[in-house]
Amino acid sequence: MKNRTMNQFDVIIVGGGIVGMAAACSLGASGMTVAVVEARAPGADTGVRDARVFAITRASERIFRALGAWDAISARDISAFREMRVWDAGGSGAIHFDCADIGEPYLGHIIEPRFIQAALLERLQALAGVQLYCPAQFRDIELDGDQVTVALDDAATLTARLVVAADGARSPLRERLGIQVREHDYRQSGLVALVKTEHGHRETAWQRFLPGGPLAFLPMSGGWSSIVWTLPSEEVTRLLALDKEAFHAALGEAFDFRLGRIIESEQRKTFPLRRLHATQYIRKRAALIGDAAHTIHPLAGQGVNLGLLDAAALAEVLADAQARGKDVGSVPVLRRYERWRRGENQLMMSAMDGFNLLFSNARPPLRWARNLGLSMMDAAGPAKDVLMRHAMGLEGDLPALARSPDAVPGTT
Repeated sequence: MKNRTMNQFDVIIVGGGIVGMAAACSLGASGMTVAVVEARAPGADTGVRDARVFAITRASERIFRALGAWDAISARDISAFREMRVWDAGGSGAIHFDCADIGEPYLGHIIEPRFIQAALLERLQALAGVQLYCPAQFRDIELDGDQVTVALDDAATLTARLVVAADGARSPLRERLGIQVREHDYRQSGLVALVKTEHGHRETAWQRFLPGGPLAFLPMSGGWSSIVWTLPSEEVTRLLALDKEAFHAALGEAFDFRLGRIIESEQRKTFPLRRLHATQYIRKRAALIGDAAHTIHPLAGQGVNLGLLDAAALAEVLADAQARGKDVGSVPVLRRYERWRRGENQLMMSAMDGFNLLFSNARPPLRWARNLGLSMMDAAGPAKDVLMRHAMGLEGDLPALARSPDAVPGTT
């Protein structure tokens, strides 16, 4: 996967996960030369299902369509969800979203990460201007006035006008750039597992707000669901230690047996929950996207979707600058990307934190107010439809890739 015949690029992307590969595919399709540096070689697909899945919005679907990856993704075992039901364990408040109410065929898709990664890798390898260095690790970086030089662990060096950090929440590149982060430990963990229920999920995403955090059931094929259960970290440790029968009983009770008994489960895993936001998204000749720039509470499943919007927005800004003869690594060009995405991401992060605090508070006045609010929103047809369209990524300040299934930055 390495090619040493070329080491000068327009852009170097450190991190070849979903967000990094999406950015590389978009930039490569617009005519820019791109190096992608990824530490982990893709493993063979064993066919084992992943308990941790992504709830992909319509905006993200449009990005994948525009990049030519959606057909390969949709040919795999993915699941559309057409409804969403949310209710509060502390009262009668509930809200129901149905795609039919806004004339759409579905709200989104539940997709295993491996399917998206495989499709994007296929598209990336088909682009002549994109080189994948894998397995290869970022070791150091040198910035000067006209270019950036990235040193890899095998002594190879790559140069470009811009380097992009897409290397995750603990980004070594972000740290080397000296960009600070504001971080908050929720003192919660997410427990994920594959479960099968007594009754079918009806192509519906379900979420119950409990005092310790939300519990979501996300529909998958064959009657299975992927659960995401947010709890205080010490409680997650207890649940991991339970045998299957006891875990099924605890999960069924927490879910109010909405889909009947839990009859089977696989792959219990856990991960700590932290909020992270970079104080800056850019430096001269450097930009952050995805988890390198921000991590968010998973209660609305927006993490990877925000990262894909980062990738699409940055690609659009860079392609426009290239077409105008501007330096893609200059601060004025990169500032446009930062202004576009940092405020949008901060708004979503604040909203998720607000929901988490509101629904985990057991005080009677707040419990009454939130239940009343859910019921009022459910009855407010037009307002609920607007909320649904924004959550699906059908409205808002979206990059071109997320607005049109055919748009590729720099081609119009």
